[in-house]
Amino acid sequence: MQPSRLGNFYDDFEVGHTIKHQLSKTIFESDNNLFSLLTMNHHPIHTNIDYAEKAQHGKILVVGTLVFSIVVGITVPDISGKAIANLDYENIVHVGPVFVGDTLYARTTVLSKRTSKSKSDRGIIYVETEAFNQDGEIVLRFRRHVLLKK
Repeated sequence: MQPSRLGNFYDDFEVGHTIKHQLSKTIFESDNNLFSLLTMNHHPIHTNIDYAEKAQHGKILVVGTLVFSIVVGITVPDISGKAIANLDYENIVHVGPVFVGDTLYARTTVLSKRTSKSKSDRGIIYVETEAFNQDGEIVLRFRRHVLLKK
């Protein structure tokens, strides 16, 4: 048995390559409730069944920042496990709703890469991640720059 390898180095990434992440996560009611409490997001669409049933989707919506956080976590073993830093997140788009009981999956495409301008022993990759549910529907999309050791 070989030890797990957390993350990749800059030189391991190829522009145009898409990584289908192996991790996945089903969102449980307890996940959504705890996240709502921790982040002080008490909007009733996330915590009140009666309210949610009368709203657009007819059921509790998972907090969008929880969806984002979980998807970032799903990518860590492949994208940022060896990162010096995630430099930014941009174009975060909630494409579709996520409900309690949905399972999240993700894939990331390497859009570009370049050597750091200030330190030649590192480089920056620019990636786009898409998250999708158990039905293959895209629910979230975002881009980021990741600083990695060479």
